[in-house]
Amino acid sequence: MRMMLLVFLAVWAAGSVVAVEKASPLKVDYVAKKVAEDVFVIHGPKGIPSPENQGFMNNPGFVITPGGVVVVDPGSSVQVGEMVLAQIRKRTDKPVVAVFNTHVHGDHWLGNQAIFEAFPEVKIHAHPKMMERVEKGAGIQWLEIMLDLTKGATAGTEVVSANTAVNEGREIEVGGVVFRVLHDGQSHTDNDIMILLPQKKVVFLGDNAGYGRMLRLNDGSFQGNIRNLNRALASGATVFVPGHGPTAGAEAATEYRDYLQAIYDGVKEFFEDDLSDFEIKPKLLPRLARWKDWTDFDSLVGSHISLAYLEVEAAEF
Repeated sequence: MRMMLLVFLAVWAAGSVVAVEKASPLKVDYVAKKVAEDVFVIHGPKGIPSPENQGFMNNPGFVITPGGVVVVDPGSSVQVGEMVLAQIRKRTDKPVVAVFNTHVHGDHWLGNQAIFEAFPEVKIHAHPKMMERVEKGAGIQWLEIMLDLTKGATAGTEVVSANTAVNEGREIEVGGVVFRVLHDGQSHTDNDIMILLPQKKVVFLGDNAGYGRMLRLNDGSFQGNIRNLNRALASGATVFVPGHGPTAGAEAATEYRDYLQAIYDGVKEFFEDDLSDFEIKPKLLPRLARWKDWTDFDSLVGSHISLAYLEVEAAEF
């Protein structure tokens, strides 16, 4: 019996080593697209994390300035972060001096690890509520989510949280380029920040918008999300980088805003007719035909209607 136990422990220990062994680099050779002068975005696949995309599905961006490189949302794993660094090195040998994390969802920021390992002095900026949630366990939860959904393709990733809190109106200048933080209450989450580059007329929306892909709103607010997108649209920007989907003009913000407004207004109308959320869905779907081909529409529209129902109900009381 003792020998069997020792064999079991040896096998278990060996399995543990394998489980934490760093997974392979990304297989696809993603390319950074220039969206404005010295501003680049690496557009990830639109689907959810999977073994096929190795967990990469957001839009990491980077800005090359005379004072160094600034990264926005370096991705979901150390492997994605290393890919971002490789793309940066194809264009400049300047160091990465700053990172912005737009919100707590790990598909956007777990790539911090790669940046920090390469540049230990880097300042990683995020909203204080995001930093608090990571400290209270959200980082570990996202590590587990990514490992599970990708069947281990993100193994080796560790939690490296932001080290510099930023909030509404904060301006950080790097090499003469201004990065202005926008945060107006609860939106996609309660800790979203958008990054406006006034001189470049570029705004990084984070997950306040998807373009061609639906996003979860379990931690968000329809009204708050609409308010923040209207603010981005009034910012003077002409280039809009969504959290998921292609970079574009104002349509990268207006399309998702209009979807959220259509959901909220429709639910409010039928709520006043005393219909339940499951009764509302078939009545509302024809009004949403404009977005029916967006990635994850079918899987998320029901939850969006239910969440909007709760928000409308709360506003009534």
